[in-house]
Amino acid sequence: MTELRMQSIVASLGAVVLLLTAPAVAQTQQAARVYRIGFVSPSFPSPSIEAFRRRLHELGYVEGKNLVIEARYGEGRADRLPELLADLLRLKVDVLLAASTPGALAAKKASANVPVVFGGVLDPVGSGIVASLARPGGNITGATVGVGGVGFTGKCLELLKEAAPGLSHVAVLLNPARTLSAQYAGEIQLAARTWKLKVEVLDAGNAADLERAFAAITASGAQGIFIAPDPFLTDSSARIAQFASGKRLPAFHFSRRFTEAGGLLSYGGSLDDSYRRAATHVDRILKGAKPADLPVEQPTRFELVINLKTAKAIGLKIPQPLLLRADQVIE
Repeated sequence: MTELRMQSIVASLGAVVLLLTAPAVAQTQQAARVYRIGFVSPSFPSPSIEAFRRRLHELGYVEGKNLVIEARYGEGRADRLPELLADLLRLKVDVLLAASTPGALAAKKASANVPVVFGGVLDPVGSGIVASLARPGGNITGATVGVGGVGFTGKCLELLKEAAPGLSHVAVLLNPARTLSAQYAGEIQLAARTWKLKVEVLDAGNAADLERAFAAITASGAQGIFIAPDPFLTDSSARIAQFASGKRLPAFHFSRRFTEAGGLLSYGGSLDDSYRRAATHVDRILKGAKPADLPVEQPTRFELVINLKTAKAIGLKIPQPLLLRADQVIE
């Protein structure tokens, strides 16, 4: 065999080896990509972030292998959000996941370039997070836990009235610092007229204000409590439920965390489902989709949860038709 022919055979074998190994090399390079997601919440850690993690795992992401989640919590202080977001942006995250309305608004303000996905938001249009549900616009989209407007608020108030038919005076706890607090208070007042309810709106945006609100409820003779959507108030579910039970007052919240903590009644979209849907949006964005092109996901169903143990403790008999409509009865 001539030297020239030998060189030709070697060259040919080298080409074959390259062709055979090229796909493997490409796959290795692709698998080596590690995505970084920044999660920010004005609240404390909640089970909802675990629902987000589980959904990403189902979609093929594994923390420590092709995924890193950097989580930052305000621990009840929404004023810390800009600082927490700046920290996450310094890490050059691929996507920001923002919890609740304050978190989404802060993330939208923090960056116009990094994609933002929100979870646990009630009314993203009314709060100014997105232009519309179908066409969010900008760099932000996400998944809601309810719908805005007096219709949904009226339904919630109706459920509380149905659970306690003799109710005529309701204290409403809300956070005045929230963007939609004035609008929400107005919606509750409007809905209350239908049921001929006296409504007393009380500021409860921090621990001190919440205690003052409790004192005002005791002094006013309110017969029930209606809790507006807010991260601080959701985090305070156990404290509010304890107070309501001690005063033998029926109380309502949109989150099932409240009934699980001992509150009487909750109705709203699932927070866990909201974050699962947010994870699907994150996956699509990591694969090249633009947030502006991804419609905001809304709940497909609402959960009615009744704590029958609490009802018995406060001496309230829940009407059977309402119990039959409940998705879950805690006994």
